[in-house]
Amino acid sequence: MTGYFDSTIYHTPEKEHLTLKDKILLNNRLYFTLKYAGVIFRTRKEAIRKVYDTKAWASSSFEIFRFIEKTGGKFHITGMENITRSADPVLFISNHMSTLETMVLPGIIGPLREVTFVVKESLVKHPLFGDVMRSRNPIVVGRTDPRKDFEAVMTGGAELLAKGVSIIIFPQSTRSVEFKPEEFNSLGVKLAKKAGAEVVPVAIKTDFWGNGKWIKELGPIDSKKPIHIKFGEPFQVTGKGKDDNQRVIDFIQSSMKEWK
Repeated sequence: MTGYFDSTIYHTPEKEHLTLKDKILLNNRLYFTLKYAGVIFRTRKEAIRKVYDTKAWASSSFEIFRFIEKTGGKFHITGMENITRSADPVLFISNHMSTLETMVLPGIIGPLREVTFVVKESLVKHPLFGDVMRSRNPIVVGRTDPRKDFEAVMTGGAELLAKGVSIIIFPQSTRSVEFKPEEFNSLGVKLAKKAGAEVVPVAIKTDFWGNGKWIKELGPIDSKKPIHIKFGEPFQVTGKGKDDNQRVIDFIQSSMKEWK
């Protein structure tokens, strides 16, 4: 492995004895929010100055990763060898639970592959996150016109993959702690089939970081909830894609069952 991890598996080290500083920072929402806000404002300035590239994105993502650990977050990441197992760009297809995966996946994948997201239009227009997100050249969907979104993903996604950029897509319409297969659409699988790209299924459990009442991205944190991220083996889409989408769903469900 290269990047920020020297192994394909990562588990946040357990501390035998908590220092006074550890105890103060544990579940400290104020510290967490201030650190997070600091990263957002700094990266926004970099994006406006057009100096926020993939390396900077990955670095700021890993910075967030580290202060999540400082406030009690315990990461368990497996299957990272699958990020680069395919020689060509891939579709990372994942369930979507919280802001956490949006913030830390660039630090895990970014040092190994050029990557971007499929994001909602509201995110690229957000007063705080918009400049950063636009700088990453994402595929933007409105979530109001399914046909228009389909065309945006099929056309924009195929172009990005052809340029060597991998894509992270969350097929659920919104973030949800409960995984509902019926809400997991096949858009990512269809794009993979059209572009001839392989799919890397991703299962996440990130309810450590909850949704905020007023600002979703500034919710409560809970160190009692471990953070799981698992990358599956890449596979080629065959047939019409229904069975392939079910394969991703089965991977997510079986992983979440393991983590209960």
